[in-house]
Amino acid sequence: MDSEISQTNSLNSSISKVETTQDSLAGLATGGFIADALAMPVHWYYDRSALHQDYGIVRDYMAPRSQHSGSILWRSEYTALNERGDILHDQAQYWGQRGIHYHQFLRAGENTLNLQLGKVLMQSLSACGGYDADDYLTRYIDFMLTPRKHRDTYVEECHRKFFTAYARGTAPRKCAGTDIHIGGLAHVGILCAYFGGDLSATREAVKQHISLTHRAPEVLAAADAMVRIVCDVLAGVAFREAILVNTTDWFSKRKALEWSKYPDDVVIGRRVSPACYIAEAFPASLYLAWKYADDFESGVIANANVGGDNCHRGAVLGALIGCTVGVSKMPQRYVDQIVDAALLKEQIQKLITHS
Repeated sequence: MDSEISQTNSLNSSISKVETTQDSLAGLATGGFIADALAMPVHWYYDRSALHQDYGIVRDYMAPRSQHSGSILWRSEYTALNERGDILHDQAQYWGQRGIHYHQFLRAGENTLNLQLGKVLMQSLSACGGYDADDYLTRYIDFMLTPRKHRDTYVEECHRKFFTAYARGTAPRKCAGTDIHIGGLAHVGILCAYFGGDLSATREAVKQHISLTHRAPEVLAAADAMVRIVCDVLAGVAFREAILVNTTDWFSKRKALEWSKYPDDVVIGRRVSPACYIAEAFPASLYLAWKYADDFESGVIANANVGGDNCHRGAVLGALIGCTVGVSKMPQRYVDQIVDAALLKEQIQKLITHS
């Protein structure tokens, strides 16, 4: 009898551990999508007073206004060299105009382009039963060159550089630029979720994947640190400890304790820039993840409301906090009201179970 009870307890413990891991992996994959969609309407606001005048305090998904008072889209340039570089399609007419919102046609709860490409990556992982850079590139190129695959007006610089090279006849594997933007980390959480804590496999896949669009040592180093944080957490290491141990080049306990004395909009504004450059955007993500370690909702709300490149910062901190709290502890309204929620849930379930 005692032996049967022991076996039953052991089985229940194993089931509980599996369920906990699945919850963490689902949170890891879901968190970045949620944080990106929440920040989308206030993406790249550097004037916080204008942000709050236009949207108040962002706590829920909101549709963007067509106008963006701080938009510098008019300064961004892209001219397709030929049809192999035509990635703006009908959105090209808005480039060069002042005041245009970067994501003017997206709905409340809809993801920006980089996270939509995250769904393309999930499709590739599920179809191939693993990471296949060439399969992803085929899907990526098709997605970007097919009109109306998405409705986002803004296309990040890394994609413009890739398709300029591709239009010149460069092989897809060699089209990456050297951007040092945090947008390069947008898919790290997805790959971590797929490989489920396998450090070696995750590091290799992440390195391959990021190198397709970002041949920048700084971005690759930050991505690798993020992988190590996630794998440590999945192995049972305390979240804050995992952050501090794996990010000594960007963050420290001293900074965490000092910065926590100030409001978030002081830390991300005066201590580190709210802009996209990895040298400051990654520490900003780490700080918010460290501060809101067990409170996903507060973390993604804080990230959205400090402005700057909050969508791509959100992809990082959303994945990190999502991993440690699990999808079960995320606000249900965020999970249910994101655009294409049922399809996203199905994709993530396939991603983490490899079914």
